[in-house]
Formats: sequence, structure tokens, C-alpha cells
Amino acid sequence: MRRIIFLVALALAFCGFATLGVWQVQRLHWKHELIARIDARVHAAPVAPPARDDWPQATAIRDEYRPVVVTGAYLRNNDTRVQAVTERGPGWWLLTPLREDDGDIILVNRGFVPSDWKGDAAAPAGPIRVTGLLRMSEPRGAFLRHNDPAHDRWYSRDVTAIARARGLGETAPWFIDAERDASAPEWPAGGMTVVRFRDQHLQYALTWFALAALTAWAWWRVYTSANAGRHRHPY
Repeated sequence: MRRIIFLVALALAFCGFATLGVWQVQRLHWKHELIARIDARVHAAPVAPPARDDWPQATAIRDEYRPVVVTGAYLRNNDTRVQAVTERGPGWWLLTPLREDDGDIILVNRGFVPSDWKGDAAAPAGPIRVTGLLRMSEPRGAFLRHNDPAHDRWYSRDVTAIARARGLGETAPWFIDAERDASAPEWPAGGMTVVRFRDQHLQYALTWFALAALTAWAWWRVYTSANAGRHRHPY
């Protein structure tokens, strides 16, 4: 009886492992299609960002990394520094709210500044045109580090929390990573968006299928040993 229960458990484990392997293969195809779609999107011509009525429908799959262009004026002296680690070392993302010509407010990540930089961080005055990539808000903070608005400590670009802390009122639920302006000073450095997707679905699929194969082998060994014992005759 115990052997039968063990065989049933092995069969169930095999089905579970095989199902997980198939699911990872499906995720692999989905991820590759997403990467191809985003890659094509990044190189498209800039367009206007979603209008206010469309803000609730904005999603990462539909809108993130879309090149956009806005015109308006920065709300100066409202900068937020968000901790960052980049290929240029540790430092800060410099986020400044921009009021569009139609009155809507959008947070703009003007770029990266190093930790030891002491230069003038003031946003340009007057009308300005900003081109960059639309990015979705980052409300979860960093790994094991939560945003602390009360002490102005930021570890992720949480648009809603930053807008609330700065008293900006209703703000677009996404921000713009500004592109590099060749005529602008070195810092803040725009155009440092890293478009990278975690893609380990093939490894996961192979792992699950390997476990399924080992489970099938174990089932066969238990089953054949049971049959061999049943048909063995004493001399």
C-alpha cells in the first residue's frame, strides 16, 4: 500500500513539474515578444504622452519606454533626489515637476548627478521642450529600503508619493526619463535609461523538465522493482 501511495505521489509530482516547465516555455515566448515590441517602441518617433483622460489606462506593457515629447515650464525649487547606482557610479536621479502648456503636471527625471557633485542643480527657467522615454511609477521602493517622504529620503521614483510630498496636486501617474541634451551642462546627465528585461525562463523551464524527468525515472524504478519482487520465485 505504501508503495502505491508513493507511486501516486511521484506521478502527481511529475505532472506538476511538467506543467511548470510548459508554463515557463509560454512565459519565454511572451517575454521575447515583449522585448521585441519594446525594442521597436524605443526607436520610434516621439509622440505626445497620454492625455489626462487616458492616465488611468496607462500601463507598462502599453506605454513604458515610449518616446514622448512635452512642452511647458519646470516648477523650479521642487527637485527630488532619488538614490541611484549607475554605470557612472552612485548618485541621484534628479526629478523636477513640469507644468505642461495645458496645465497638467508631469515629473521629469532630468538625469543623473554623482554623489559628490556640488554644482547648480536648478532647472532651466521659462518655456522648455522635453523629449524622453515614458516610465511607469516605482511605488515599491528599493530592495529592503522604503521611501521615507517625511525625511525626504527616496530610493525609488514613486510618482504619487513624490507629488504628495511636494504638494503638487494631481500629477501624471508616470514620469519621463529626459534624453541627453548635447548643448546642456554635463550634469544632470540625461539619456541614461537602461532598457533591460530579466529573461531566465529558459533556465527555469529546463530545471522543471529535468525534475520531471528525474521523477519519471524514480517512478519507473519503484514500479519495476515492485514487479520484480512480485515475480521472483524462491529456488
